[in-house]
Amino acid sequence: MQPRGDHAMTGAGDQTAASIVELLVRLVRIPSRGGIDANLPVLECIEQWFDAHAGTVPRTRIVSSSGAPLGLYAQIAGTAAGHRAADAQKNAGAPAAPYYILNATLDTAGFGDPQNWTHPPLSAQIVDGWLYGRGAADSKAGVALFAHLLAALAQRTHEFTGRLGVLFDLDEHTGRFGGARAFFDSADNNHLPPAHRGAPRPDGVLIGYPGCERVMVGARGFLRARLVVHGIAAHSGASSTRGLNAAVRGAALAQALHDLALPEPDDVAFNRPSQMTITGMQAGDGGFTAVPDRCELTLDVRLTPRFDATHAQRLIEGLVREHDLAYTHSPANNLLTEIEWIPGWPAYRVPDTHPMVSVLCAAARRELGTEPAREVAGPSNIGNYLAALGIPTLCGFGPRGEAIHANDERVELASLAPLYRIYERTLLQLLRN
Repeated sequence: MQPRGDHAMTGAGDQTAASIVELLVRLVRIPSRGGIDANLPVLECIEQWFDAHAGTVPRTRIVSSSGAPLGLYAQIAGTAAGHRAADAQKNAGAPAAPYYILNATLDTAGFGDPQNWTHPPLSAQIVDGWLYGRGAADSKAGVALFAHLLAALAQRTHEFTGRLGVLFDLDEHTGRFGGARAFFDSADNNHLPPAHRGAPRPDGVLIGYPGCERVMVGARGFLRARLVVHGIAAHSGASSTRGLNAAVRGAALAQALHDLALPEPDDVAFNRPSQMTITGMQAGDGGFTAVPDRCELTLDVRLTPRFDATHAQRLIEGLVREHDLAYTHSPANNLLTEIEWIPGWPAYRVPDTHPMVSVLCAAARRELGTEPAREVAGPSNIGNYLAALGIPTLCGFGPRGEAIHANDERVELASLAPLYRIYERTLLQLLRN
């Protein structure tokens, strides 16, 4: 990422950039694998940083019902006079001052085999401008960056009217998104201290997932299912009674699902196709003498606005009915394939006209000389969940990273300062009237 243009703003100078790297090194050296390591040490690390650099900023731990830490939330509020804030005070129905949240994750993926790493996963080794380590890119660099932005803007609250929060999740890589869900599931944030209560929903969330070549403005959704295909048991050595092999039926159904024609991508704005994947198949007990009477398939479906959950269910249920009839002609109830639907999240895309998108892309163009592409992510993420709550979310604009979740995960340090300036310019504009 090569910066350009004027840097008259305070921005990320050498001292700020060095401080971001220093915090990143500290975070990477603390193991925080989701569901494996204790999450308190890495939480205490970022809390200690706030104590030293932004001690007056109100913040709170997000905890589970049992008191286990799930995340950290901190917030600042602008003090500038502005027509939105004034109108909101005069008229109960007037729009409130803008409110945005920066989100990144403090937990990480697993290490895999540390012997396969060039540099140990907790080393935070810097080589040729890249910092190596698990979570360096996904997304402790985002945490370090956003913490510095909040601390800096806490000194400039006279320049804006809105509110800015940072939300650091400790339970993202488990797939539970525990910190974010605990925060957003409460419609009015009543679980937070009074200083952090207010607007029930932010105007937008910006996630610091790695990648600065493009702004991820949406993502495919997902739906999952378990299908149980039944058969009739028999001895595998019998000549006259062969039963009905559930493994063969299951394999045929898996192939039919694999070959099922799905809708084409919606349009140029949502350029990801729908997708269906058989992710598992299990039949029998591993022995050799019985024809299996049960076969279970697991199915993952990636959704688009055109191919939503209702459409997917209707299509799959129709194919399953045809399969049952083809194999049994008039199937008895105990031979009908069972489908257990596991709800997921819908696909979403933030419109290009949303201020988050237009302001961020303009700030990137001013800093870099070129505007990042707007794309939709293939994998689902917390942005899908937030979109279902009516919260627009950008699910990816962060430091340049490589080998995410793989051996030798790393982040390019030169990408941090330009990204800081892009976010600084974006946030100041979004938080003003």
